[in-house]
Amino acid sequence: RGNGMIGNIYSMGLALQALETSSEFYAPRKWDRAQAFSVVYAHDYQQPMAIAQVLPALVGKSYLNAGGLCQVPTLPLSPPTAPTTVQFSITNTLKNYFHYSTSVCVPGNSTLLDVMKVARNEKPDIFCFKTKWTSWGPYVTSIHGLAANETEGTYWQFFSCWSPLQEG
Repeated sequence: RGNGMIGNIYSMGLALQALETSSEFYAPRKWDRAQAFSVVYAHDYQQPMAIAQVLPALVGKSYLNAGGLCQVPTLPLSPPTAPTTVQFSITNTLKNYFHYSTSVCVPGNSTLLDVMKVARNEKPDIFCFKTKWTSWGPYVTSIHGLAANETEGTYWQFFSCWSPLQEG
């Protein structure tokens, strides 16, 4: 993309590794390495798998030659911040239509999953969800009893102010 993103933030690490190690095979147009790395540097990676995939590229290596990697940087933990109120809605327009809106109070540095857990605990009649663990972390499999369905190509999409989230 024009902003340096290759695929999405989770595919960036593998894409950077592939481009770095195969640079002798593509020409004459060079990819904008600096722009792509600025995207990686600007993102606050939270998932260990994503960090593991981007780390070799940051030091100019790939998994194939990463045997020399021995130091893994630690990520700073953010201190708790003032509570904030998060307002959100869940909407299903495919079948058995529903639309619920609610708000919950969470610490300021809460993740989307943290907000969802608080909502499930405080308002289980309005909001419930299930997850499964994947190598990328938890994956939402159903909300309010409606499960994603790979066969039908249905899934849950998360938005913030009408814009799809890059992760979550």
